[in-house]
Amino acid sequence: MVLRAQGLLGAQGRRGGVPGMLRQLGAVQLDTISVLARSHELVAYARLGPVGRAKVEQAYWHPRAPAAFEYWSHAACVLPAEEWPYYAFRRRAFVVKGVRWHQSHPDVCERVLARIRAEGPLTATELGGAKKGGPWWDWSETKIAAEWLLDIGELVCRERRGSARVYDLAERAIPPDLRSQEWSDELCAQCLVTAAGRSLGVATEADLAVYHGLPRSLVRRVLPSTELVPVTVEGWAQGAFADPDGLGSLGVRARGRNVMLSPFDSLLWYRDRVERLFGLRHRLEAYTPKAKRTFGYFAMPVLAGTRFVALVDPARDGDALVAKQVTLLDPGASPHVAPALAEAASWVGCTRVTLERVEPAAASSALRRALDAPS
Repeated sequence: MVLRAQGLLGAQGRRGGVPGMLRQLGAVQLDTISVLARSHELVAYARLGPVGRAKVEQAYWHPRAPAAFEYWSHAACVLPAEEWPYYAFRRRAFVVKGVRWHQSHPDVCERVLARIRAEGPLTATELGGAKKGGPWWDWSETKIAAEWLLDIGELVCRERRGSARVYDLAERAIPPDLRSQEWSDELCAQCLVTAAGRSLGVATEADLAVYHGLPRSLVRRVLPSTELVPVTVEGWAQGAFADPDGLGSLGVRARGRNVMLSPFDSLLWYRDRVERLFGLRHRLEAYTPKAKRTFGYFAMPVLAGTRFVALVDPARDGDALVAKQVTLLDPGASPHVAPALAEAASWVGCTRVTLERVEPAAASSALRRALDAPS
């Protein structure tokens, strides 16, 4: 149920291309780390196969017909355009709070709004510079103002130029029928919890709260008004809730892929859930000192049908995809890991795969043979 709901099993996840995938997931996380590709590209690849990377970018941020906007959900995410009203509660909360982690200045905010109103959509650089000159988080006052105005819904990002956000007036970029809907906190939460239930298939209260970043108390309050049905899951200590449409997939066989998932994939957002479902203890180690890492900088779990069978820490070196470390969770996983590596390499334009380290070392020969075997 979970893998179908996440578009990783069966044909449903491939219908509608990237926009259809985004609607099914409800949110695709953004992150600055790029190893094989940016995470929002890897999420589409995992579900749609080797779709063109430019096609993915264009589907999210097409300058004339974008399918999405960027905002805070589970984290910073690409969200379906039609879900603008769902986040009215969060925009109001920012207004009440009056500050994010940077302090914005009203006069700078007014100047930013005036320029975008007069000149059209602009990046932070075009507005006067994104940084003061220090570390990446050392934002300029202009960038702080633009991000604050995005937080409260005065500005919106529906386009990117390269990797840079393009800010526009919400009143100009969001269709009036969406912008005019100012929903209550309860209605926002009801819609987000229902959507999360569809995207998760079956979930605990905590799972539902984490998916779109909602307070558990609010999730608990609105659950009775959603269409989700209470269920018991064997082996789970907590009660759960299921998408009624998803229950029909129980017992229905479907073919899955051998595929490497981004650590920021929505299937992996909540560590407790991943361990509860798959027995996988997965932690992103990009911010862990190198000597203390277990699986590697950007270890990507390898999904083989309905099981996680390995973790791969990849890199690129010219035309080679370099598997710096492959950790096999199943000694017989090589026939699944090899095609996952080969397909990912081809998708990012590499012509070969190089193995640096395999754990356990005794499985190295089998994995090398599987990679060398004709596809």
